[in-house]
Amino acid sequence: MKKQTKKQAKIHYEPEADVLSWEMSRDPIDFAQESGNVVVHFSRRGAPVLVEILEARKFLTDAQKLVSHHVPPSPLAQHLHPLH
Repeated sequence: MKKQTKKQAKIHYEPEADVLSWEMSRDPIDFAQESGNVVVHFSRRGAPVLVEILEARKFLTDAQKLVSHHVPPSPLAQHLHPLH
């Protein structure tokens, strides 16, 4: 019986271009679609292969602000960093 290995996504940041890439598959890219600062590359079957986030620093800063406003702090975080 052949052991199955789990596919792991690869994430890469290119600081000079400020692009965050998330490789979801090694399938060949057939086409891409862009929405704002997000480009999704698809295989011939229409499965996502690669996701690129342009202006990644701004995207991640905005995402962090959004999450910090909507996710209550965990009790563990409060314990480690009490508000005084």
